[in-house]
Amino acid sequence: MAGEAERLAEWLSAAKNAVAFTGAGISTESGIPDFRSPGGVWSKYRTVDYSEFLASAPARDEYWRQKAEAHGDLAAARPNRGHDVLAAWERRRLLRGVITQNIDGLHQQAGSRAVLELHGTARDGSCLDCGWRAAIEPFLEEFGRTGRAPACPRCGGRFKHATVSFGQALPTEAFAEAMRWAVEAPLMLAIGSSLVVTPAADLPRLVVQRGGRLAILNRDPTPLDSLASLVIRAPIGATLAMVAETCRG
Repeated sequence: MAGEAERLAEWLSAAKNAVAFTGAGISTESGIPDFRSPGGVWSKYRTVDYSEFLASAPARDEYWRQKAEAHGDLAAARPNRGHDVLAAWERRRLLRGVITQNIDGLHQQAGSRAVLELHGTARDGSCLDCGWRAAIEPFLEEFGRTGRAPACPRCGGRFKHATVSFGQALPTEAFAEAMRWAVEAPLMLAIGSSLVVTPAADLPRLVVQRGGRLAILNRDPTPLDSLASLVIRAPIGATLAMVAETCRG
């Protein structure tokens, strides 16, 4: 793996506007299960899609039950070496920023400032009716007491995590900016993503189509491996730390 890390370090050092694209795999080393893994939320429950949430009070209760169960892992998690390396690269201007599918906020906790959250954040909640937004913890506490989905304190409307549910559109501004980064990126590091969830997974394709390099760091094969200039299947934190050491030298 040392040779692969050295090659990636050379590309990163030479690139301007390199971009990281991250998925759940970068956060598993922080103790947050991949939703698709055994024991993850998707393996245990039928997820509540957006249309159900809008239409049904029992569906909203079930949505909040699942979110409350998952919140313990998120609340206890801290950034790992992978998050720390990406934040350091941004400070050194080796990296333009991070486009993430994750909702855990760990990139920001590690010190990354340029973060585009394509699927929103589980750290906040927002009202679908009036747009009011606030930290999520008081609403999880309310659900714990009542077992009922909390309503918006401002308008009484439908309140949910500020995340993108199945069937819900991605945040327009964040995705448009992510597309601009992809078009302009000479190098994208796709880290810990299965690269199957579209339209987010179309961004690495866009980099390659515009003549940039794609490097994939992921435990399992992805549908875009054949497009990548480099594929590394090794622990993410250790791999990024090795690349960082090479860049430093």
